[in-house]
Amino acid sequence: MHDLKAIRENPELYEAAWAQKGSSGKVAEILELDARLRAAQTTLQTAQAERNDASKKIGQAKAQKNEAEAQRLMAQVEGLKRTLEEQAEVERETSEALKAILSSLPNIPFPDVPKGGDEHDNVEVRRWGHPRAIAAPKDHVDLGEGLGLMDFEAAARMSGARFVVLKGQLARLERALGQFMLDLQTGEHGYTEVAPPLLVNDAAAYGTDKLPKFAEDLFQTTDGRWLIPTAEVPLTSLVMDQIIAEEELPLRFAALTPCFRSEAGASGRDTRGMIRQHQFIKCELVSVTAPEQSEAEHERMTECAEAVLKRLELPFRTMLLCTGDMGFGARKTYDLEVWLPSQEKYREISSCSNTGDFQARRMNARAKKAGEKGTRFVHTLNGSGLAVGRTLVAILENYQDEGGRIAMPDALKPYLPGITHIGGAQ
Repeated sequence: MHDLKAIRENPELYEAAWAQKGSSGKVAEILELDARLRAAQTTLQTAQAERNDASKKIGQAKAQKNEAEAQRLMAQVEGLKRTLEEQAEVERETSEALKAILSSLPNIPFPDVPKGGDEHDNVEVRRWGHPRAIAAPKDHVDLGEGLGLMDFEAAARMSGARFVVLKGQLARLERALGQFMLDLQTGEHGYTEVAPPLLVNDAAAYGTDKLPKFAEDLFQTTDGRWLIPTAEVPLTSLVMDQIIAEEELPLRFAALTPCFRSEAGASGRDTRGMIRQHQFIKCELVSVTAPEQSEAEHERMTECAEAVLKRLELPFRTMLLCTGDMGFGARKTYDLEVWLPSQEKYREISSCSNTGDFQARRMNARAKKAGEKGTRFVHTLNGSGLAVGRTLVAILENYQDEGGRIAMPDALKPYLPGITHIGGAQ
């Protein structure tokens, strides 16, 4: 949600930011609705005060046996009652219209975010590691199916497209990866492990900017709840409708959960393999901070996600997304892209975003300093630390040998005792 006061004070900033997202002219509409709403509220307050005053005078007129004055005042009260009802309806309708348009508009970028239209305008910040020289690298599908441990046909028979069955050592590798990520983020980086619900209500989905805009990207149950597209939703919702002692900030949460996405807008994209699935496992990171902490926390969170790839010795690059490629709720986003030998390119494996107070306003999450009366909205951040399935894909492709065996990264060996390779003799 957006700060109406900020829009009134700096309409040009918002108009320019939204124009880059294809939403020109919205500021004028918002300001018109805002003026109408405030006018209705002023009329309501005035009419209420006049009605209260007239009601008091009715008793006084009757006490003085001034029946004519009493009747006049009662007629005035009746007229004011109709005014109150009419203006209350105007207030309700205008407020709903204003909320609808504000809910549909994306967050505005921080000043240091590069301007651009799409991924081609993103800026590389840094690069780590060097791609291994692999002769004729196979992709993860050929590798997994060649090992007899990855089955897309069986998954399609029971669930349809964009699902996979992992077996044996690949299933164990997926489990080990998730545990390694969670242990690293909680044990070394200070995140608190959370086991959240996988089903959430409308309020949680709305507060984390998934509703109403992205309803078609979610799976909904028959009782109206939503399967989480990412643990960002329940983790951030831990502070929904809460006032947090500012001295306790930042709060840092991590969860390893299944995630569910309809991929409604991904028709024809990454249809082969595990890159884009309806169901996948992800280690999610969420931070809740005071406003002045969030910029530093964003850099820290990104480094925490990068640490996973460094430990696994997977080459990657860190990209600062441009205005046209950022997500709906983000003010600034770093994407981590891991090297995939079969595609000879870097592919996204994590996004780390600072949403500012955008989500906090939607879910009414505030902080209060000790000894002070007022509260202020917190800032929320989220990032993948990492997507487990895509990390498994990267390991298969980067650690393959010419015979189709997959070596295990040293960082995973404590989680896979006795396994040095997948495929062939150990």
